[in-house]
Amino acid sequence: MTWTPHATVAVIVEDQEGRFLVVEETSGGRVVFNQPAGHVEEDEAILDAVKRETLEETGWVVEPEHFLGVYTYKAPANGVTYYRFCYSAKALEKVSEELDSGIIAAHWLLLEDIRGLKDQLRSPLVLECIEDYRNGRRYPLDVIVDAQT
Repeated sequence: MTWTPHATVAVIVEDQEGRFLVVEETSGGRVVFNQPAGHVEEDEAILDAVKRETLEETGWVVEPEHFLGVYTYKAPANGVTYYRFCYSAKALEKVSEELDSGIIAAHWLLLEDIRGLKDQLRSPLVLECIEDYRNGRRYPLDVIVDAQT
């Protein structure tokens, strides 16, 4: 059997009032909360995945600003290891009310509210990424190079 890595992106978007953009979604038969996030598609540049996933899951157009890091998580439910490329982005414009299948709603929540949802977070990385962002972790976008062939 060949092991295939699962590359995903996640996006931290904070508004001027200190609220974070999160999605309420169904996963594994449960309602959970997550950042806008999803798999990088074949031949897709990572920054394009950041913009696409955020738009599909929230209806918001965003502009990536910083790279936060690569986070590794092995999901206990399925044993899959995910490599999460996490970015911060600025919300530019809400352009759609149509959301991806499985997404119940997009919300703007304060950090305290997100902490209160600890048992409903899709993974521990949701809070870990926000905490790292709040603690000032920021790298230039060009630290990850998308080579175009």
